[in-house]
Amino acid sequence: MNLFPLTDWLRLLYPQGCAACGAPGGEALCAECRAQVEVRPAEGCCAICGKTLIDRDAALGTASSVCRHCREERPAFDLARSAALLRGPMRKLVHGLKYRRETWLAPVLGEWMHGCFLAHYAAERPDAVVPIPLHPFKRLRRGFNQAELLARDLSRRLGVPCEPRLLSRVRDTATQTKKDRDARRRNMAGAFAVPRAREPYAFGRRILLVDDVMTTGATFAAAASALRAAGAVRILCLSAARD
Repeated sequence: MNLFPLTDWLRLLYPQGCAACGAPGGEALCAECRAQVEVRPAEGCCAICGKTLIDRDAALGTASSVCRHCREERPAFDLARSAALLRGPMRKLVHGLKYRRETWLAPVLGEWMHGCFLAHYAAERPDAVVPIPLHPFKRLRRGFNQAELLARDLSRRLGVPCEPRLLSRVRDTATQTKKDRDARRRNMAGAFAVPRAREPYAFGRRILLVDDVMTTGATFAAAASALRAAGAVRILCLSAARD
């Protein structure tokens, strides 16, 4: 199914300027803005959730490179990584896709996510790419799910099927913005489910969960819990940016 309007494909093929700074040229993201994207490194990050480790974490005994939160409560997913920090040009790209309906930016972000996958998950072989779903009411209001656009682009690059119907959002949660870690976790509890008819497609499979932004990992963890309950054996998470 083609989720990109014709105007978006034309914009991608014939960019009017840099999506971040507006500089004229043939690139969707100019060289100067591309150089400003803060790519997430493998070193100095939690081995599970990808959170940047700080000195205090090390002082608490993070000899295994696992952050305090993952040590205290292991998330339902196996690994989570993000392509870049939600700063500068990356923030403009993500917000353009999500809030300004610039759906042509999905392949631009997908390029960074593909690079992140190759850097962190090269040895992994997921069976399906699954986007974090929106509640049907929110999907109707927005007109699209930005996570699904990213998942479909990543699916094409990886040669792995995208299965957006494997996971459903069964509760219309409040926005996570301005909520702390505990509030985010409570807000997302029970928000997702695998439809009974889709459970056989989750059982025994390795899933790559995709979203646009990861902050504390509460959304990924809640989605992963639903997939675990349906029998998924390995769950990797990948977002375009980390806030």
